[in-house]
Amino acid sequence: MSAELKHKQATAPAVQVRGLNVVYATNQGDLPAVRQVDLDIEARKITGIIGESGSGKSTLVMAMMNAVGKPGQIVSGSVEVLGVGDMLSIDRERQRKARGKELGLVFQAAQNSLNPLRRIGHQVLDLGRSHDVKDLRDLLRKAKDLLTRLGMDADRVLASYQHELSGGMRQRVGIMFALILDAKIVILDEATTALDMLSQASVLEIVRELHKERGLTTILVTHDMGVVADMADRVVVMYGGEIVEEGPSEFVLSHPAHPYTQGLVRAIPRISGDIDRAVPLQGAPADLKTYLEPGCPFYQRCPVAMPKCQESRPTSLAVSQDRKVACFKVTDHD
Repeated sequence: MSAELKHKQATAPAVQVRGLNVVYATNQGDLPAVRQVDLDIEARKITGIIGESGSGKSTLVMAMMNAVGKPGQIVSGSVEVLGVGDMLSIDRERQRKARGKELGLVFQAAQNSLNPLRRIGHQVLDLGRSHDVKDLRDLLRKAKDLLTRLGMDADRVLASYQHELSGGMRQRVGIMFALILDAKIVILDEATTALDMLSQASVLEIVRELHKERGLTTILVTHDMGVVADMADRVVVMYGGEIVEEGPSEFVLSHPAHPYTQGLVRAIPRISGDIDRAVPLQGAPADLKTYLEPGCPFYQRCPVAMPKCQESRPTSLAVSQDRKVACFKVTDHD
């Protein structure tokens, strides 16, 4: 391999999304849950994807794996995964192999990804067989090592059914399954939302350590700004199925440019000081009518909206070398 090719691979995005559109069929018509998304996920970085419920976060990451369930449908776009190819065009068997081998996913409710009728150890073996793992004993050793690393009694967990484990233990098991086949890209979809604060902190610290030790590319899908501020190198802000702002998390969260990002930051409760400083976002999240209107999806809730915002939709434009914002107030210099 040439030095030029090695450098290209080292600097290439782990995931490159282009022109991605996903719709959900409803009684009122097709809802564009993800609209014309372009996004690069940097290799070996932690990227946080944030936004209110219904903003399109989970649909986006499921589309990255080409795993959007009905009534959803990916209607256009490409998702280039480093070392795999376009997840939307490779054959189904290659897609299935990539899920687990190259792309690991930890669900919000881990029990939804675990078979209630099979012990955890048997599910590890099932996963190995489905991915043609030759040495299943070695796979079980990996599972034990990971579970121990995650602070659990590995033998007990492998002998258990999911209902015999607590919520925090199931989330740790979900992380084990996401990493056991040595996936380099790991997606955590609201993986700590249902946990108490201590369990959440413990799981996130484990994620941080494993990310560093294994050189992972980690994607955190969450509505928790604190998690993103603490964990992520970059942040992607979604609203109404679109990316409205993205950039280095420290800068975006300390100097938010889009009115929606500003509203999210203002709504964060403070541990000390005046509790009234936390100001909730006004209005309701985007609905079908909002999605189908021609203007900015945040128009009805925006405190600085202009007539132009109702008439046409802003596109995400670079406002600095490493930052993009989709807002006429920020990007219009006429």
